[in-house]
Amino acid sequence: MTHRREFLKYLAASPLLTNYSAFAQEVEETLGERLTDPSDVINVFEMEAVARTNIPPAHMGYLNTGVDSDDTLRANRDGFSRFQIKPRRLVDVSRTDTNVSFLGADASSPIFLCPVGSQGAYHAEAELGSARAAAAKGHHMVLSTQSSTAVEAVAEAKGQPIWHQLYPTTRWEYTVAMLQRAEAAGCTSVCLTIDLPGGRNTETQSVMTREDDRTCSNCHTGRSKPIFDGLDMRGVGLNNPNLTWDVIGRMKEVTNMNVIIKGIEVDTDAALAVQYGADAVWVSNHGGRATETGKGSIECLPEIAAAVNGRVPIIIDGGFRRGTDIYKALALGADAVGIGRPYCWGLGAFGQAGVERVLDLLQRELLITMRGSGTPTLDSIGPEYIHDAGTRVPRGTLGRELL
Repeated sequence: MTHRREFLKYLAASPLLTNYSAFAQEVEETLGERLTDPSDVINVFEMEAVARTNIPPAHMGYLNTGVDSDDTLRANRDGFSRFQIKPRRLVDVSRTDTNVSFLGADASSPIFLCPVGSQGAYHAEAELGSARAAAAKGHHMVLSTQSSTAVEAVAEAKGQPIWHQLYPTTRWEYTVAMLQRAEAAGCTSVCLTIDLPGGRNTETQSVMTREDDRTCSNCHTGRSKPIFDGLDMRGVGLNNPNLTWDVIGRMKEVTNMNVIIKGIEVDTDAALAVQYGADAVWVSNHGGRATETGKGSIECLPEIAAAVNGRVPIIIDGGFRRGTDIYKALALGADAVGIGRPYCWGLGAFGQAGVERVLDLLQRELLITMRGSGTPTLDSIGPEYIHDAGTRVPRGTLGRELL
């Protein structure tokens, strides 16, 4: 434990991380050790502190990294400060309803579990723990191509149809094979990720990996992802730089799943996605780990919502840590909001119980915001409840919000 405390002190002083408000403050060395029950955790930032005590540095680095100098990672959080909520009073909010139906996926909340790969690196329950938590709390789930667990097992654990996130391989027949396997497992939508055509530079991950004294080959070498079973992936890339918009039509020729395009950041691309037949668009910069644009996902949403103009549903992810964040996205035109790191912190902290706690915390905060703003239903939340200041409001250095 002494080594880990020294590592946390290193993080607090790291030139890569000093702009993170959570690391800029004095590190609470024992917080993660003191919180031993999920019910003791009061927000997702405390859950991250617990996860830090359990997840090895290299794996935590993979989960928390952005790209380059992490500017886009910070922008995903800072972008919310540009938008302020305009609450209405004396509205009957005695009955609140957050039920949502999205491309046939029914859920009790618009908060979806994003695809996050390699969840076995955070807890032995891996994606099964996340799926069971989502099922217990009535949330929808999207499974990563890079899942530690077979899609069939995750679908069974969820007990309801899940969606499959797809990285397009450089061999079309392999892409088709993964599509067909996901569909056979009961997936009803495929989310094609298009924001990594040329790799990425994950410097924070590299820094944190240096602080891990384990031998990586013990858990990485020779292990293949379950979705690749039966496929010889030698020399096959997961991200295809040759893709163009006609991939949507090609996918629809080989699958009956809905095709969702994930990684949209500008209005022109949103319009093209609809034009080429996408069933939904997903506003995302890959959690700040794709292109270092310096712009937060929430800041991209208004122009994309205008371009889509209600023709297809919209999902968004990127930096969502509070119920107020989720509310702002719904008001700006999103139909569902994806969370990634927060539920993986919960998984790393307490397994399934930690994921359930994270979902409870965010759902509670969303309900409080809805009632406090005079909007008892999702349909009642609209742009009139948001003020766009046009610029970000600087965050204080004493906050606990991790990017």
